[in-house]
Amino acid sequence: MEAKAVAKYIRIAPRKARIVIDLIRGKSVGEAVNILRYTPKVASQPIEKVIRSAVANAEHNYDMNADELYVAEARVDAGPVIKRYRPRAQGRIYPVLKRSCHITIVVKER
Repeated sequence: MEAKAVAKYIRIAPRKARIVIDLIRGKSVGEAVNILRYTPKVASQPIEKVIRSAVANAEHNYDMNADELYVAEARVDAGPVIKRYRPRAQGRIYPVLKRSCHITIVVKER
């Protein structure tokens, strides 16, 4: 049995969030939360919230034991891109892409 949680439209570039998500893939839930708590990246906070949500879903919906859970799947997908423009020299414009991402965490029992 597996439980999952998804956070959509998180205003962090997917490339930056994938660096953090690679640290926790395959780890037990307790170890993953400890790693995220001491990782000095902006993406670690929303990823930790998604893991806690997946654990709560597993406990409440499927009666799983939280101590036996591990991160079976951790994925960061690209979300919509907000396009803005900055003025540059000689009347030119420079595009600024404000990227977002969708974070998916699946936990399973060992």
